[in-house]
Amino acid sequence: MAREGGGLFAPFRVLGRFSGHVPHVLRYHGRHREFYLAVAVGRSIHTYNVSTRRPGNTLPQDITCLAADRMLMFASYDNILHAFARNKEVVHTYEGHKAKIHLLQPFGDHVITVDVDNVLIVWNIQSEEEYLQIDFDKATFAVSALLHPSTYLNKILLGSEQGTLQLWNIRSNKLLYSFSGWGLAITTLEQAPAVDVVAVGLVSGHIIVHNIKFDETLMKFQQDWGPITAISFRTDGHPVMAAGSPVGHIALWDLEEKKLMCQMQDAHSTAIAGMTFVPGEPLLITNGADNALRVWIFDGPGGTGRVLRSRMGHSAPPTKIRYHGQNGEQILSAGQDGTLQSFSTVHERFNKSLGRGSINKKKSKKKGLKLDTMALPPITAFASEVAHQSDWDGIIACHQGYITCTTWNYQKTSMGAHKLRPEEFSKHKPIDIYATAVDITSCGNFAVIGMSTGQVDVYNMQSGIHRGRYGKETAHEGAIRGVAVDGLNQLVITAGSEGLIKFWKFKMKDLVYSTKLSSPPSGILLHRDSGILGIAFDDFTISVLDIETRKIVRTFSGHHGQINDMTFSPDGRWLITSSMDCSIKTWDLPSGCLIDCFLVDSAAVSLSMSPTGDFLASAHVDDLGIYLWSNRSLYSLVSLRPLPADYEPSLVTLPSTCPMQDVDVSGDEEPCDEMIEYVSPEQLGEQLVTLSLLPESRWKNLLNLDIIKKKNKPKEPPKVPKSAPFFIPTLPGLIPRYIPPEEENDTQSKVVNLGVLVQKSDFYLHLEEALSTNEYKAPLDLLKSLGPSNIEVELRGLAPEGGGSVEVMLSFLRMIEMMLNKKYNFELAQAYLALFLKLHLKILSSEPKLMEELSKLSMQLEETWIHLRALFNQSLCVLTYMKSALL
Repeated sequence: MAREGGGLFAPFRVLGRFSGHVPHVLRYHGRHREFYLAVAVGRSIHTYNVSTRRPGNTLPQDITCLAADRMLMFASYDNILHAFARNKEVVHTYEGHKAKIHLLQPFGDHVITVDVDNVLIVWNIQSEEEYLQIDFDKATFAVSALLHPSTYLNKILLGSEQGTLQLWNIRSNKLLYSFSGWGLAITTLEQAPAVDVVAVGLVSGHIIVHNIKFDETLMKFQQDWGPITAISFRTDGHPVMAAGSPVGHIALWDLEEKKLMCQMQDAHSTAIAGMTFVPGEPLLITNGADNALRVWIFDGPGGTGRVLRSRMGHSAPPTKIRYHGQNGEQILSAGQDGTLQSFSTVHERFNKSLGRGSINKKKSKKKGLKLDTMALPPITAFASEVAHQSDWDGIIACHQGYITCTTWNYQKTSMGAHKLRPEEFSKHKPIDIYATAVDITSCGNFAVIGMSTGQVDVYNMQSGIHRGRYGKETAHEGAIRGVAVDGLNQLVITAGSEGLIKFWKFKMKDLVYSTKLSSPPSGILLHRDSGILGIAFDDFTISVLDIETRKIVRTFSGHHGQINDMTFSPDGRWLITSSMDCSIKTWDLPSGCLIDCFLVDSAAVSLSMSPTGDFLASAHVDDLGIYLWSNRSLYSLVSLRPLPADYEPSLVTLPSTCPMQDVDVSGDEEPCDEMIEYVSPEQLGEQLVTLSLLPESRWKNLLNLDIIKKKNKPKEPPKVPKSAPFFIPTLPGLIPRYIPPEEENDTQSKVVNLGVLVQKSDFYLHLEEALSTNEYKAPLDLLKSLGPSNIEVELRGLAPEGGGSVEVMLSFLRMIEMMLNKKYNFELAQAYLALFLKLHLKILSSEPKLMEELSKLSMQLEETWIHLRALFNQSLCVLTYMKSALL
């Protein structure tokens, strides 16, 4: 049985993938006037300019060939060729090969492809039709390299595994000339800046600079590092040729003096896949299968280059990943290549490489990457903390089969100052004793290290001083499978391979409690905020232990392989586990049920949930990337009901390099019963007092409306003085006296009492109707939709002087009585009644009918408040008792 709708986690994107074994392509954009770099990464194409990266479209399978012309990007997988426009839209598809395409060459209005069966096809780009097909005999001419010589119209140069070369005219389908070659297989062909001159790379490490017009060899070079993998010429005025090798070295040859100018050793840790000089600039771009993309600049003495920019990830699969910090923006990753790196979920420009562990940094730098005998083994486990990371090292790591644990500094992006190991092994290194588990305290001051002998030691992170050991000699009889420190530095929890979980006092180092497990544990994980400890067992089961009660509260079974890693959600409600059976399962701790499960192509070796809960990060077997899965419960409706016993998990494709859009399939299908959103009833029970969902501003200030209106009343604007008359009027008489100004009589009110002329409102009509029907839902709903000022106007209009009547006032009191009887909209009933009493107190006291109704309401209110007061007091007593009992 499969679940309807989507799961809990949806593929988002992959981090840490930058390059592969396919050579990159450099193209010039005429309108933008800048160079763009295209790199094939798995099934996707990344396009870079100087500052940004743009992920392109994704093909069904891994890309095997990549090329570009002025307008389009060409990428092939298996026997199919696609043409991309704007790096996103597949505008052309070319199908006709019966074998895998391994050579690709844009050629004006055509594109040339060669497959492994030695079939060459010339395609018309716009019509997608075959223009020409040539079949070569593998025994005599197996095509291994392809080049269009500059200024050679309609001609291509083919190199073979037999060592011969052929110049063909594509338009006339004629072989123009055959070059005898040098008896060795040709691996690469590259056009030199000079016309008619081509550089030929051979499998023996020789580089032949040949003039194809006169069939003359101009110069010959040799490298001792194996076959030539890539060739490029510098075009900024310096006669320099660069050649790549399978071991990652680059040789720079001076073409004027015909000698080796310098070497760039360990430019990549694997073969140089692609190498291109930027036209007219002293910049060399290289990529390799070591998941690195580098730009070298030649601005120093001696002609050698230095790294100007780089994008690099793990060259070997990561083994352990953990989120660093509380913002969910950085993921620490330890790989089989021995490096510790930090990948940003925001932008790859914030990525950091903390380098590779080394016993002695100075000696390692002198010996180089290949001959480094001081390098430490890969990291198997690490723990990090952001507290005090700017003051001292904040990361502790243990290495595969190595007794010494190393500290790392995130701020300095380098290996730290201390190497932590027991004092008894300070002078000699044991063979069969090694560190197995580490943890760091939440304050960042102490590191706890577990050993294969059962020892558990504490070290100070700032000074590196040994601060004690748990147990007399060893904490456990078997190897330590996991250590954890609680959030307050009170307890240290250790798990041993003999099947015991032990609790120790952090400071005193005393044993507090020990419990026997049903099976030997393979690892533990503590959620510090909730005090929940997850334990994975060798029998593929999982248990959850509460460190307060020290009892197992949940047990889960369902995996059919070794459990590789576990992670908790930030709130501690979910436990997410990965296993060698290629499944990732999510367990709901409160209900004790499995709520999500899906399968992936390769087993996840490590998991980490974001501290913000938005992403789940995973690392997989034989995969260089770190994959992000978005938590769909944050932005869509997801069923969290337990999965049925016959649930069949579906296979989910791993995320690609470009962010994937979560497709909402619920619009096409009818939602199932479990996905229908729960709608709360208006009242849960008749005996419960229920409040309305209206905001407080709609009812809380009804009694204070007159005060609010006074405060909000605008001040009277200044009056313009009356203009004095030209002739001031005087009173008749002997003594001249002026006529005093007439005073305006403002005693008369401007408010006209309309009385019965006022039009009856909808609320008034509903109350009149309710006198006969005794249904008060309609007037109540209407009153709930009004604002405070409108409510006051409606209640004022119920009085006889406002156009109302005593019968309507009686109906309003009966509506309040109905609300108190049903015990819903409780706060609205109190607010409406208080305003009603304030407005109509004189009328109410003079009408016997209204007084009788008010007496009933008074008794009903008193009973309700006595009941509520009893419940409040009971809750307060229980709360006070619980607080005192816990203290």
